[in-house]
Order: sequence, then structure tokens, then C-alpha cells
Amino acid sequence: MKKSRALDALAALANDTRLDIIRQLVPAGRDGLSAGDIGKTVKLPASRLSFHLAALDNAGLVSSRRESRNIIYTVEYKTLGGVFGYLMNDCCGAHPEICACLSPKTSPAP
Repeated sequence: MKKSRALDALAALANDTRLDIIRQLVPAGRDGLSAGDIGKTVKLPASRLSFHLAALDNAGLVSSRRESRNIIYTVEYKTLGGVFGYLMNDCCGAHPEICACLSPKTSPAP
């Protein structure tokens, strides 16, 4: 992943609402969620929700498709994973202590 792409994604994720949207979309998988369902959960009017979804889309973190009258959003797992890979490998040099913190079996140190 290029540095500029990683920075765009990190900037998009550095927002409460957008992070909440990603948290909803990851477990939804490839089925995704409609904009209406996302809006109900994050409690935003359509215009504000559209602004946040566009920011995530522009960063390559989500994609959308039309199903009848609905627009369905899904996470772009490759891009999201690429951001973490960029941080781990390019920025942190896959440092063993940092990698250990990411293991689901290891709890972070207090």
C-alpha cells in the first residue's frame, strides 16, 4: 500500500461516526448493510450519513451496490487489512513486541 493511500484511510477512520460505520459493516460481511440500516444505528440524517459514507468510499474502505431502491455498503477488507499491514510492516518493521500485541491470544500489557 502506498503511503498516501494509507493516510487517506487513516484520516477517514479518525472519526467517531466513520469508525462506528466500519464496526457495523465488518461483521455484516459481503452481504453488507443498507444505508438506511446504517443510519438507524448511528442515528444520523441521510445527508450527514451520506457525507461519512462518501469519505469512507473515497478512502477505499467501503464499496456500494444498488439493490432495488437500496444502496448496500460493504467493507473493502483488502484495503482495511492493507492499512494494518502498512502500519505493521512499513512503519513498525514488524517489530515482535508490536506483533505480539495483535495476537488474539495475548492481552495487552497494563
